[in-house]
Amino acid sequence: MTISQAIRAAAERLALTSDTARLDAELLMAHTLGVSRSDMLLWHMNDLEPARFEHRVDRRAAHEPVAYITGVCEFYGREFRVNSDVLIPRPDSETIVEAALEALNEVPTGHLNLPDILDLGTGSGALLLSVLAERSDLTGYGIDCSEGALRMARDNAERLGLCDRATFEEADWTKRSGRGDDWAAALVPAALILANPPYVENDAQIGSNVREFEPAGALFAGPEGLDDYRLIIPSLRNLLLDGGKAVLEIGHTQAEAVTELAEKAGFAVDVRHDLANRPRALVLSSGNW
Repeated sequence: MTISQAIRAAAERLALTSDTARLDAELLMAHTLGVSRSDMLLWHMNDLEPARFEHRVDRRAAHEPVAYITGVCEFYGREFRVNSDVLIPRPDSETIVEAALEALNEVPTGHLNLPDILDLGTGSGALLLSVLAERSDLTGYGIDCSEGALRMARDNAERLGLCDRATFEEADWTKRSGRGDDWAAALVPAALILANPPYVENDAQIGSNVREFEPAGALFAGPEGLDDYRLIIPSLRNLLLDGGKAVLEIGHTQAEAVTELAEKAGFAVDVRHDLANRPRALVLSSGNW
């Protein structure tokens, strides 16, 4: 078959399991050819189908996300490497980047020998690296409990030319630090904190492409999806420099519950909405300290 015919056949097959079947087929074919999707559509549609394409369609038909098959995902205008050690960055999370860039205009950055930004649960590094790529005057570091995720974040920092301004280290807010005190005591405070913690309810009805392939430890957070917020929010005061702010991603039904947790910890809370006008980020600043 020609590439055009192969894409059409793949799209018909993937329509049984994907709402974006044609796009999936085109992305998989472009990846197989090693060219951009636009170049493929312009110059390669009459070429012969490459042998490896069918295997990749098989994987997608079994619900594996396209980003894991191709190994890359676009986020905030840049390409990030991903694998099953990390969540796939979602467009909704770009709300956190926008809120962070706005908050940076109001927080005291540039402290000598201190990072400007701390990213909790960095995963692929997409949040931290996107902000640093937009602000060349800042530095930051990310933590994660997964060594596989940290390797991916470091790789993305290198690919984006940000190794001199972004570092990553292992830490786990579900455990105490090596000194026997709060997990946050071992971390360096920053002017801005980013966090996209697990927030999916354990029994939530989510697609098999997510539940079966993306890392459960980065998704699920107890019966209400609030377990990790309960661990993180009380420690934020010790992690923020004076005048600092924190930007937390939330599930779109969790604004009220997470706001209550933050206000009990002494924070003033601002809610930010995603492109679908759903609550997606909370901006926390010093309130009743």
